[in-house]
Amino acid sequence: MRMVRAGVVPGWRALLYSCLGVLVAVGVCAVIVVVFGLNRVFTGLGAGAAGGIALLVVLFGRDVIVLTERAIYRRTPWAESSIDWDRVVAGRFAMDERDRWSLALDLSGGDERHGELVLLTIPPVVRPISNPYEQRKREQVLEIRRMLRYKRIPVTILPEIARALQQHWKLAPPSTR
Repeated sequence: MRMVRAGVVPGWRALLYSCLGVLVAVGVCAVIVVVFGLNRVFTGLGAGAAGGIALLVVLFGRDVIVLTERAIYRRTPWAESSIDWDRVVAGRFAMDERDRWSLALDLSGGDERHGELVLLTIPPVVRPISNPYEQRKREQVLEIRRMLRYKRIPVTILPEIARALQQHWKLAPPSTR
């Protein structure tokens, strides 16, 4: 079984990353304008935007949860921790507090907040796939379900979510073994 990438970047970290990206963009632009003069403001904006975007790609690309055969790895740009599969009690696909669908793992023991690890959140599915974002989320749901089935982790899913996934994304409900 290959590794599966998942994860949800919390709002406060996304805001932090965005602020850092803007700071880098403004800083690079300011340095170019100071060094080369006011005539290079558009060059500075372009270089600053490129630097800010590059930083955002690195930060968001590193902030991920990776499911492997051996363990679950939670990575941020500054740290990495692992969670053994033995700690996973079950998985659930339910509504979160913001009316989004959330695929989470329930964990036993340890210091995880509320004993859960959110792998994926998506807006409710109300139509067939119509863009690359929805296609990628469908693929992630399939990959995560395949890994959980391989690891024999029971998954509960709300009936309305199961119906919508089956009707619009053609995903069969998880089989029970």
